[in-house]
Amino acid sequence: MAFREQTLEAFLQELSSKAPVPGGGGASALVGALSAALTHMVGALTVGKPKYAPVEDEMNDLLARTEAIRDRFLTLMDEDAAAFEPLAQAYRLPKSTPEEQAQKALVMEQALKCAVQPPMAIMEACAEAFSLIKLAAEKGSVVAVSDAGVAASFCRAALEGASLNVFINTQGMQDRAYAESLNSRARQLLAQYGEAADELVRSVIAKLGA
Repeated sequence: MAFREQTLEAFLQELSSKAPVPGGGGASALVGALSAALTHMVGALTVGKPKYAPVEDEMNDLLARTEAIRDRFLTLMDEDAAAFEPLAQAYRLPKSTPEEQAQKALVMEQALKCAVQPPMAIMEACAEAFSLIKLAAEKGSVVAVSDAGVAASFCRAALEGASLNVFINTQGMQDRAYAESLNSRARQLLAQYGEAADELVRSVIAKLGA
C-alpha cells in the first residue's frame, strides 16, 4: 500500500520500525503536506466572508494551488521510498574483487543520483508553498493567523529535513560537480526560505501580541 493511502497510525508504525523506508525524506514530505493543508484551511476560512471580499480571487487561487502542492508532497512520500530502494540494493552488492568494487561504485553512483531527486523536489515544493503561506498570513482570516504561522514553521521543517537527505546523498557521489550543483541549490533554498519562514513566524507572533 502506498504511504499516502495509509492511516497516520500505520505510517508512524512503519516510520518507527527498522524498515529502511519511510525515513527522513518521507517524513519531511508529510510535514510539507501538513503545511499545505494548514494553508488551505486558512484560505477556506477566508473565502465567502464579506470582510474578505477584496481578496476572494486570491484566496480561491490559493485553495487550488495548495491542494495541488499537498498532493505533490504526498506523492513525494512514495517517490522517496521508491528512489531509495535501488540505493539499498547497491549497498548490499559484493566488493571482494576489483571488478566487483568497480561495478558497485558504478551502481552506487547511479543510485545516489536517483535517491537525491525526491528530497530535492520536496525542497522545491516548499519554496513554491511559501508564497502561499505568506499570502494566507497577510491577507487571510485573522482568526486563523496562528495556523498560517504553524504552516510556515512546518514548511521550514520540511525544507530543512529534505536538505539533509539531499546532502547525505551528494556526500557519496563521485561526480563532485553534479553534487555541488545540488548542494548549491539546496543551500540557496535554505537561506532564502528558511529566513523568510522565521520572519513570517515572528510577524505572526507580533500580531498575536506576544
